[in-house]
Amino acid sequence: MSDKITPARLNRRIVLARRPEGDASPEDLRLEEVPVPPLADGQFLVRNLYLSLDPYMRGRMDDSRSYAKPVALNEVMGGGTVGEVVESRHAGFAVGERVQGPLGWQQLSVTDGTGVQKLASSKVPLTAWLGVVGMPGVTAWYGLNRILEPKPGQTVCVSAASGAVGSVVGQLAKAAGCRVVGIAGGERKCRLVTGDYGFDACVDYKAGRLEEDLKAATPDGVDMLFENVGGAIMDAVLGRMNPFGRVAVCGLIAGYNGHDISIKRVRSILVNRLKIQGFIVSDQLDIWPRALQELGERVVNGSLRYSETIAQGLEKAPEAFISLLAGGNLGKQLVKLD
Repeated sequence: MSDKITPARLNRRIVLARRPEGDASPEDLRLEEVPVPPLADGQFLVRNLYLSLDPYMRGRMDDSRSYAKPVALNEVMGGGTVGEVVESRHAGFAVGERVQGPLGWQQLSVTDGTGVQKLASSKVPLTAWLGVVGMPGVTAWYGLNRILEPKPGQTVCVSAASGAVGSVVGQLAKAAGCRVVGIAGGERKCRLVTGDYGFDACVDYKAGRLEEDLKAATPDGVDMLFENVGGAIMDAVLGRMNPFGRVAVCGLIAGYNGHDISIKRVRSILVNRLKIQGFIVSDQLDIWPRALQELGERVVNGSLRYSETIAQGLEKAPEAFISLLAGGNLGKQLVKLD
């Protein structure tokens, strides 16, 4: 009988090394290797294939009150993944099944299945479950349909229009018969917005003519604003709002690194009797099945287009995340882990 000990399987993961002061930096995150613990009854092991990077993660790096619990120092950064079950002691998950869940910035994850879902359709590309048919897509669907309540002929303005959320908002609004105006940074992103995504117009805020270009793009004003940025961009659109306009505040990415997101045109809220609502899509779990079904069908039939920026390797995740916060990605930012 051999007394040889099988070496422990190692997991590569990225943890929060320190809390950022201002802009996030690579030194705030640390790549490390740790043994994978043995499975207990009711657990299974997932080999993560792709990791989703999202702006909200910057807020979780701070030790401050927010809608999500901060990541503890020296703990794995939280984030959504898609992967494959490679070992299981859980009756509901079998080896070989593809799954999506909040399994973090790591290659291997031991889980009891909390928050983990089996992927419903093999016709939907694997990466799309983290973007257009995932949390960003559902965020777009909910904010547009349940808060903005689009009506044919009205104008909707979408900030961060080339991103994973904004691009879906615009396409769904066009399908609802709206005039859609995007705001994005740079000519390349604006071409993507009006070309691939079919927006009626796109304002390049980096061109230095935000107010003038927005006015030209919205001759009849703005009835709905899907806000992802805050600060000067949101302020400019508030100046174009029509009476009884609706504003869905999804994100304030301009302030995630501690920059100013204040607005000056608060008078527009009263004068135009605006409805403004912030929302977090994880509060709306009841609508996810309906939204995912519609989004998946649109992806499969080609009526919903999307773009992805994919970094190669877990070690590239910090660099890709910092680039995301600076607007360096096109569409959904992912990391290929395997």
